[in-house]
Amino acid sequence: NKMADFFSILGDTTRVKILDALDKNELCVCDIANVLGMSKSSISHQLGTLRRSGIVKCRKVGKEVFYTLVKEVFEVAIEHIEHKR
Repeated sequence: NKMADFFSILGDTTRVKILDALDKNELCVCDIANVLGMSKSSISHQLGTLRRSGIVKCRKVGKEVFYTLVKEVFEVAIEHIEHKR
């Protein structure tokens, strides 16, 4: 069940776009929202899901929260997809 839950998290297009943006840089919610052309509220909601699952981690600087990707997860997925082509 935990494995299925994990992969269902990665099955959402918006979350994958967020992970792609975070693969290049540490970003705050505002930056991710600007990159993806989405609202801060919807990005925050998706980041909460990703954070609870352990796919992203965050650090606070004052009132701002910066998110980073736990690289191994995303890189393994990309490697798998690239290998299947």
